[in-house]
Amino acid sequence: MIFHLSVRSNPMLRKTNLAVWRAWRSWKLSLHSSTVNASSGTGPLDRSEELSSVSSEKPPHTPVMLKEVLHYLDIQPGQVVLDMTFGGGGHTKAILNLVPEVTVLALDRDPTAISLAQQLAKEYCGRVKPLLGKFSELEALLSNMNIEPGSVDAVLLDAGCSSMQMDEAQRGFSLSKDGPLDMRMDCERYPDMPCAADVVNTLDQQALASILTAYGEERQARRIASAIVEARRVNPITRTQQLASVVAGSFPPAVLYARKDRLQRSAHVATKTFQALRIFVNDELNELHAGLSAARSVLAPGGRLCVITFHSLEDRLVKRYLQGEDLSNLDHFSPRKQGSGKQKLVDANRESGEVYWLPLRRKVITPERDDVNENPRGRSAKLRAALRR
Repeated sequence: MIFHLSVRSNPMLRKTNLAVWRAWRSWKLSLHSSTVNASSGTGPLDRSEELSSVSSEKPPHTPVMLKEVLHYLDIQPGQVVLDMTFGGGGHTKAILNLVPEVTVLALDRDPTAISLAQQLAKEYCGRVKPLLGKFSELEALLSNMNIEPGSVDAVLLDAGCSSMQMDEAQRGFSLSKDGPLDMRMDCERYPDMPCAADVVNTLDQQALASILTAYGEERQARRIASAIVEARRVNPITRTQQLASVVAGSFPPAVLYARKDRLQRSAHVATKTFQALRIFVNDELNELHAGLSAARSVLAPGGRLCVITFHSLEDRLVKRYLQGEDLSNLDHFSPRKQGSGKQKLVDANRESGEVYWLPLRRKVITPERDDVNENPRGRSAKLRAALRR
């Protein structure tokens, strides 16, 4: 088994969180000696059967902040649009229906999503060009299609996990549905890629705590990591609800649902643990940084970018990237100290020509109350829109 995540080569992650870097090192060493094969029994899934059930039962994806995305992208007839996270295709379908003769390049790392994109390409006579791959693979994919840098008019990046992935128990993203503890967005594309079960059954307690702290901003990371290590000594943790129970068992019963979401609804104490594992397994923050860099490359001057994020780690990274900050020397996991230095840094970048973006709206955009009531999963969404200089 090979840990392929770019944490090992990306200086941004190495400099910003040494504990996570050490977690990778300990993982690599332990994989050679560990006899735990927690991911067994989760073999290749029948994607065609899943796809037909999704298509026949209900729409697989409710697009988040659709009205705002369409407004800020301001797509014109005949333009080329890059949807960097096709997912269930909600945003792409709306663009195709709204704007005549537009071409959508539909990127996703999930083979199930690309199957949907291929179906959509048939329905819209080739106006959809499916691209299977990660953000970090985008430039190579576009090059293979002879699409030159600076030839795209609008880019949408909807970060995080799609509703379609969350709804499918076999993918292992949801703590409310029992399934294999997988969480790999790429499915079986990379057989040697460790899944979430490999993480919780292989890494030591300190490494687990580091991951929960860095990627879940979990204040009780040490308590949870200790509970995981104790539980796996009895049996390997291979199921989502098994892990959720282990995490819940580390807290007094009175606080299990004491945490609240943005709608003031009770949130399970394992929510941040699942978020942290998903981000770590899929290398999401480094991929997001790669996606933003690719968007800058492919967009024509005057092209528009919309980025939707769902938690503070993502939004913090996007905000600072659009301000022109050098993320290779910045701790993007922790809130930066506020004060006059913040504005001085932004102004210096602008004067030196290092800022490639002009904000279309100064403040972050959040969903309207009616939209949240209709689609509660989008309650934590944040949209940032910018113009390519």
